[in-house]
Amino acid sequence: MAAKKQGKEARRAELGAAVQRALLARGLDGLRLRDIAEEAGVTPAAVLYYGDLDALVHETYQQAIERYSQERERAAERFTDARDQLRACIDHGPATGPEDALTRLLYEYWPRCLRDAKAAALDSALTERQIAVYYGVLVLGQAQGHFVLTDPPRLLAANFVAMEDGYQMEILAGRRTRVEVVAALRSYARAVTGHDMG
Repeated sequence: MAAKKQGKEARRAELGAAVQRALLARGLDGLRLRDIAEEAGVTPAAVLYYGDLDALVHETYQQAIERYSQERERAAERFTDARDQLRACIDHGPATGPEDALTRLLYEYWPRCLRDAKAAALDSALTERQIAVYYGVLVLGQAQGHFVLTDPPRLLAANFVAMEDGYQMEILAGRRTRVEVVAALRSYARAVTGHDMG
């Protein structure tokens, strides 16, 4: 019984990877069940066993949010000094370039949030989770005596996330490099915390 369950979970994971590849190749608007089936090497009927197109895309987006959030949380948790945590948060956030699959996946799904309450709730959860990381770092930095905050930490944390979100599109479109965006975020950090990351 356990082997059967593991086999089903492995097939679901393979299907999730196929959904991700198809989404990145075709975009959300052009995505069809047949595209996922081709990526997975199965029939469209076999794909439907795991859910309809909307459910599969929603699940893939959920998984992408979890991966992105966990990566940032772990990056910050490696350090006890808030200055190092802030550097890790900033360095981790921006996409590596136009081909950054995880960031592209999140942004492929974003337009659906404008009309779909379920998608909007997921996007809000992602935003709040990112704000929480920055908020914790800023509060810790203030308590450790490293940061002199110009505004309430929650507001500054939200600003960091909003700036990252805007800059992500610039990187994905090839208009800015990751290095430029990290420099811009560090400049903002210096202005609002008084700490120069160099």
